[in-house]
Amino acid sequence: TGVVPFVALLLLQRRPVAGRALLVTGPGCPGHGLCRSNVQEQTRRQVALLNATAQDLFSLYLKCQGEPFSSEADKLCNPSSIFFPPFRVNRTSERKEVMVAMYKLFAFLNASLGNITRDQEELNPTAKELLDRLHNTTKTTRGLISNLTCLLCKNYNIFQVDVSYGESSKGKSTFKKKQQGCQVLRKYVQVIAQAARILLPHLSPP
Repeated sequence: TGVVPFVALLLLQRRPVAGRALLVTGPGCPGHGLCRSNVQEQTRRQVALLNATAQDLFSLYLKCQGEPFSSEADKLCNPSSIFFPPFRVNRTSERKEVMVAMYKLFAFLNASLGNITRDQEELNPTAKELLDRLHNTTKTTRGLISNLTCLLCKNYNIFQVDVSYGESSKGKSTFKKKQQGCQVLRKYVQVIAQAARILLPHLSPP
């Protein structure tokens, strides 16, 4: 693996790969001039929105998968066995460290949501509400990644980050596809709550 530029990273959001965390700083931040004046407030709202809607998305996902997922969610959706990027920042961490960790987290989630959406379009093509929520969550996550890119470039001149993606579900059985989706979404509910608690104070107006 190597260093993945931000632009290429956004294009690779459905491609599951793994890499080592590596930061690179330099003089040429490509997205610096693209930041909106309210980028910090917009980022704060996006994180808050994802946190507020995560549990409902997970519950709707379970409902649409049917049995045994509806009745055995605790057992089947336990996320302990799946890969998730390490998230070791807290409220006392440096703001730069928090922003980089958030970028890695949401890049991973964006790819995972793309994977889940693809599977659900195949397995539950008539589940309009679920598919709409998955698409909307992915859209918000993409916007958040774009804003984090701007903030990292503008404030810290960081324009390349190597990111880890999760395992693809291509070629797996229907049951395994459904299980991987519910494991990722269960972990998402847990991590987005933690991310919101840590990130939102860093994005609040002084």
